[in-house]
Amino acid sequence: MAEKTLTRADLSEAVYQQVGLSRNESAALVETVLDEVSDALVRGEPVKISSFGSFAVRKKGRRVGRNPKTGEEVPILPRRVLVFRASHVLRNRINAVYKQLVNA
Repeated sequence: MAEKTLTRADLSEAVYQQVGLSRNESAALVETVLDEVSDALVRGEPVKISSFGSFAVRKKGRRVGRNPKTGEEVPILPRRVLVFRASHVLRNRINAVYKQLVNA
C-alpha cells in the first residue's frame, strides 16, 4: 500500500493540471474550498460531498475515564469531535482496489 500523504500542494497541483487555472489560482481555489468546509464544521453544520462522504461535529458529554497506570478515576470534560462517514461509492472504490491488490 502507498504511504504518501495527499497535501494541499498536491490538490492545487491537480487542479492546475486538470482545470488549467494558474498555479496561484489553483492554490487559492483549494484554500477557498477547505476554508468553506472548515468554517461550516466550526459552526456545527454537517458537510456532505456527493460520492465522497460526510463530515459532522458530534458532541461528547462529560464522562469518567481511568488512568491506565494508576487506575485513578479522572473526569473527561465535554468536547466536540469531528467524524467522517465515507459514502458507499467511496467504500466500494476502496474495497475494489484492495481486492485487486490482494488478488494480484
